[in-house]
This record gives sequence, C-alpha cells and structure tokens, in this order.
Amino acid sequence: MKILPKIVLTLIFFATMQYCFGQKQLSEGTLTYIISIQSAKNEKPVNSNLNGAELNVYLKPSQSRSEMKSTLGTETNVYDNSVKKGFILKEYSGQKLLISLTKENWAQKNQWNDDMKFVVSEELEKIGDYKCKKAVSSTMDGKSFTVYFAPDIVLSNKKYNNSFEQLPGLPVQYELKSGNLIFTYTLTGLSYEPVSAVKFEAPKTGFRMMTYEENQQLKKGE
Repeated sequence: MKILPKIVLTLIFFATMQYCFGQKQLSEGTLTYIISIQSAKNEKPVNSNLNGAELNVYLKPSQSRSEMKSTLGTETNVYDNSVKKGFILKEYSGQKLLISLTKENWAQKNQWNDDMKFVVSEELEKIGDYKCKKAVSSTMDGKSFTVYFAPDIVLSNKKYNNSFEQLPGLPVQYELKSGNLIFTYTLTGLSYEPVSAVKFEAPKTGFRMMTYEENQQLKKGE
C-alpha cells in the first residue's frame, strides 16, 4: 500500500524537473523592442516621433541599462541593484543631461507600476518565434496593462522594470494605454552574449549633471 504514494511522488518529482529543465535562464544579455503606436478607437497607426522607436535593454544579474532611441533623441536609465543607485541620461535637441538616482528616486520614478498582480491565461499564442501566455494587470492609476510572455525563458534580473517582477517569464510583447493611444512594445531581438561593464558606467564628461530632485523642479518650470 506504500508503493502507490511513492510512485505518485516520483512522478511529481520528474514532472517538476522536466518543467525546470525546460526553462532557459537569461542571467546576462540584451533585449531589443520596437515600439508602435495606435489609436485605441480606430486601431490605425499614429504619426508620432515614438512610432518605430527602439528600446534596448542590457542586463546583468544586478545591473540594467534601458536605452530608448527615437527621432527625438535618446533616453537611458541605468540602475545597479547591488549598490542601490543609478542615473538617467537624456540627449535631446543638443542638450545632454546626467541625472543621478538614489534608491528612493528609483522607487519614486517607477511607483506607477509598483507591485503589479497579473492574471495569467493558460492559452498559448505565437508571437514571432515565441509561444506566449497572456497576462493582464492594471497600473496604480487604473490603466490597463497587457503582457504576452514566454514562460520557458526566465530573467535573473527582474528589477530592471518593476512592472515585470511578478511575471513568470520573458516579456515578448506588452501594451500600455495612455488616453486614446496604445503603445505596443514587441521583442525583435534576444542575445545571450555577455554585456560589457562599460554599458553601466556613467560618462565623466559631456553631460550637465543634476540630481533627480533638481530635474523634477526643472520639469515643473517648463
């Protein structure tokens, strides 16, 4: 009579091991997304400087660099989880700013999407080369947030974007609604190649330096 429970436990063990080995860990690498913007009403592409913009995310286990490039310019966010600090680089219209970030600044900057809870559908959908599941949540201000993720790829560093801290896989496509517009980010590149440490170093010259608080005051005065 004791044999049956042992068989059940063995089957559960091997099923769990099969699932774990089926997942691929991305501890270091680069994600590339292309951004498209549509009208929520007529679903037609919108003429915007952000349409076709590229987002590159460089990851190490405790470091991240998110680099957004559009026709307007480039904005980069770098953060180190181990030392709890980072910086923002803004390069627009010939102006170059370096904004320092503390742990508190990083939390304030990302508070709109803090601690998201996702409802995950078990249905699979093919997006590019990835079999994805759909996950839906909402931001603190009530905006809908939809993500299609690949459950077989797991990121070691989920701190790069706290929207995805509780997402059980790699975000392949996600949608953000703002007013009557839908911003769609679609994964177009995935590299497991090591990322140079230089990517996470702040430039020493060429940028006007300020604190996060000073930049917030500057934005209020614009």
